[in-house]
Amino acid sequence: MKIFISSDILTLSDYDELKGHQIGNIEYMNFKRHKNGNYVFEGNAIHDLLIEITDYLNDENIDYDLCSVCLRIIEKQKLFDSNFEELKEEALDFKNGIFNFSEYNAFCKSLSDIIIRPLKEHQSKAAFHLYKIQNGANFSVPGSGKTSVILSVYAKLKTEGKVNTLFVVGPLASFGPWKSEFELVLGKIPDSKVLAGGSQEKRKLNYYDTEENSSELYLTSFQTLLFDIENVKHLFVQKEMNIFLVIDEAHYIKRVEGQWASAVLSLSTLAKYRCILTGTPMPKSFTDSFNLFDFLWPFNNPIDEDSKIRIRNLENNSMHDEASLILKEKINSLFYRVRKSELGLKKQIFMPPIIIEMNPYERKIYDAIKNRIEDYAKGDYINNIEFITKLYKGRMIRLRQAASNTSLIASSIEDYYEDVLKDNSELKQIVYQYENIETPAKITKLIELVMKLQKRNKKVVIWSNFIGTLRLIEKHFITNSMRCKIIYGGTPIEKESKNIVDSREQIRNEFVDINSGLDILIANPAACAESISLHKTCQDAIYYDLSYNCAQYLQSLDRIHRVGGSELKSSNYYFLQYYDTIDLDILENLNRKAEKMYSIIEEDFGIYSLDMNSDSDDLEAYNRLF
Repeated sequence: MKIFISSDILTLSDYDELKGHQIGNIEYMNFKRHKNGNYVFEGNAIHDLLIEITDYLNDENIDYDLCSVCLRIIEKQKLFDSNFEELKEEALDFKNGIFNFSEYNAFCKSLSDIIIRPLKEHQSKAAFHLYKIQNGANFSVPGSGKTSVILSVYAKLKTEGKVNTLFVVGPLASFGPWKSEFELVLGKIPDSKVLAGGSQEKRKLNYYDTEENSSELYLTSFQTLLFDIENVKHLFVQKEMNIFLVIDEAHYIKRVEGQWASAVLSLSTLAKYRCILTGTPMPKSFTDSFNLFDFLWPFNNPIDEDSKIRIRNLENNSMHDEASLILKEKINSLFYRVRKSELGLKKQIFMPPIIIEMNPYERKIYDAIKNRIEDYAKGDYINNIEFITKLYKGRMIRLRQAASNTSLIASSIEDYYEDVLKDNSELKQIVYQYENIETPAKITKLIELVMKLQKRNKKVVIWSNFIGTLRLIEKHFITNSMRCKIIYGGTPIEKESKNIVDSREQIRNEFVDINSGLDILIANPAACAESISLHKTCQDAIYYDLSYNCAQYLQSLDRIHRVGGSELKSSNYYFLQYYDTIDLDILENLNRKAEKMYSIIEEDFGIYSLDMNSDSDDLEAYNRLF
């Protein structure tokens, strides 16, 4: 067989010795039979396909001749692969404590000349590993300072003339921390652009920057990246742009066939350097890692297709240890992980739950809803899984609302239409007039607790899962002349017009400012559990209510327990719990899950159910309780 490239066309000729199944495999690789009888491929992936076809022919013991162009490509790839293997070996040695101390010390010294905030020892090691491996993952636990590590390596590469732009893709809540950490670590306010919000046409102008008006820091969300992908690619290929591409909270691209993942992967070959950050690398499956490492090394395929198939098959047969060994062999050198136990933080203090008796009317409403749900459960004979899932989820939300804020029962729930106070006009009237009838017992206890903390000059963050409850808490604090502000999903990510009083970044910055006079922050975990740091001036958190979502719960705990403040100060957690309600079950369930998750999180890449937007927690609880 002869293989040659001419005019950007890869051609196979003289293939008479091939068998039928071998011809079939060649056609499967997207070769098309030309009218002259040769098999040809024309497209952007000629180099990759040449490697693939020669590997296949080698496996099949088929002789072939290569043209000079093909030979150069093969030799270049061999050199590339050899260098990659050397990088992996060197990075793995470093993780195992085998490295050139002089080189490491010189690296740390060079950083000290560039950055203004010194790195902790575990951060310096993570930075050196990333610098050596060039395209790497940081799987360190939340609160370990991953952002500082990336900014330090970026600054180092920039002084060496290798990059000049930092492009970050992440959740909206991460934008503020990236800008503030940039200033704290590098000592200057970044010339930055937020590519999210507004119209696509207005954003488009920012992707067509010239060298004169380009920014050093670009921030975009996964959703916006998907919408703007072609414009983003234009930005990346401009000759003056040498981009360090960072995917923050990279577990959002774990789905192999996901649209967000496809958008991110399409950028990987256009960046000069690549990095992914997540404290939850493989929440539910080892296959969650595939996209991450395909993105980091698009030309090297660290987890080859055969290994992916083997990992899937082993996992499907519950052979997790065997799957883990294969994965570890492939990626162990390519990521760095700092465990919670390595951070040197003071132990978290979980106060005993504060048990509160409901006031008469809220008790009456809660018991009525619980009894109605129990009656519904006895009569459920529905085979439609999708419908029953929505039903159970809605009932659990109603019960949690009743234990949070009685007035919420009057609100609607998406895809849930049951009337839990059916045929009881008296109870419905109580719900509609509730805020005029009595003050929830939790509110009274909350105000009492916050006042005690304020007497000790303490700042406090209050967590609730319902926007209506956030507003209720705010209302009562204002009535008691206690200054507070709210962050939830509807809070703007940054000041977009003069009409917006506060963005979430402004509120967060005012709250952490020790002299601002803002000592009370009210937030919901869905919007603030990730990326926002409060630990420098706040060590006290009160949970007004909880959900069964352990991922959001663990993330919220870490907002006040992080590197850069929690080494010397304890973090304190308070839980308001209504007696004989679902509150008690939720906290017990979270504690059980948290204990299990923390033990697994200490592993390099343990598998555990950790999903920031999971509905399965409510469903699991419903089946257990009802």
